[in-house]
Amino acid sequence: MADGFSPASKADAHFSFTKLVVDDLEKCHAFYTQVCGMVEQFRYESEIGERAISEICYAPTAEGGASFTLLKYLNSDKPDNGELILGITTNDLDAFIARAQEAGGRIADPVRDMPDLGLRVAFLEDCEGHLIEVVQMN
Repeated sequence: MADGFSPASKADAHFSFTKLVVDDLEKCHAFYTQVCGMVEQFRYESEIGERAISEICYAPTAEGGASFTLLKYLNSDKPDNGELILGITTNDLDAFIARAQEAGGRIADPVRDMPDLGLRVAFLEDCEGHLIEVVQMN
């Protein structure tokens, strides 16, 4: 490691959540619950640096996994896309793609078989154009 620490030696910190900044909170909520099976835990309104926000927080999708939050800056312009690529693992890539398309998503890069890595992968855009890398392990 560049800083001389191994991941195990930094036990006081770990990756625990991702927040995706969206424009239409309810539209994105519908997309991620329908396509990914996200389960809402709670909603929260607050401020970040004097900017009003509204959030929907979801339960982790696997035991010990990271959680996911949709965040909307209130009274703000639509956020740019491209700063983040969400990574989703699925047992059925084709079914996931079908659900995403039914919910307003689109294929950004079609399915690629990667036998040397033992997986199939595709890049999708959600209902607002945020990139999602979807992986099926073989």
